[in-house]
Amino acid sequence: MTALAVTEAESMPIPPPEDDLASRFAAGDEGGMETVYRRWSPLVLSLARQSLGDGAEAEDVTQTVFLAAWRGRHGYRPGRGPLPAWLVGIARRKIADALSARTRRTDAAAAAARESHRPPEPSYAQEEVLNRVDVTRELRRLPEAQRRVLCLAFYGDLTQTQIAHVTGWPLGTVKSHARRGLLRLGRSLVEEATE
Repeated sequence: MTALAVTEAESMPIPPPEDDLASRFAAGDEGGMETVYRRWSPLVLSLARQSLGDGAEAEDVTQTVFLAAWRGRHGYRPGRGPLPAWLVGIARRKIADALSARTRRTDAAAAAARESHRPPEPSYAQEEVLNRVDVTRELRRLPEAQRRVLCLAFYGDLTQTQIAHVTGWPLGTVKSHARRGLLRLGRSLVEEATE
């Protein structure tokens, strides 16, 4: 070995033994967590990429795994198995969650697409047309002032103040015509429905 190689080997940090690292991690040592992440995140990322087939999603899952590991570090028991195996167990659960979420999103998008392309049910569409015909007929039966106020409000989408401005009538008069017209229209439609 050359002198340069010996110098480089001496200057490289020696990774801590796995047992020591696992103990530091479980004790909440942030430096231990950093080392755990550097050492085993490539393994978790590789598992996530293989299962998900999406690099960005795999990176998100990897972050989620290590966040969950850090939060749940008190549940890690070195006697039950090595730390990497524990991390892989968390990774499998998080990958399964990601796949389930993907399936739910796909199903929801497909359902929304089906709904947007489905024509309205004939009975609903027919009922809607009949309701418009009934309302139009009953509007024609109202006195001119009441009909004008209601048409400006519903079809013109005007406020009562705007209607007063358009018609030149006092605001109180517009409000009275609107109230009387709605009451009369409602009574007529109810009477017709009960016949």
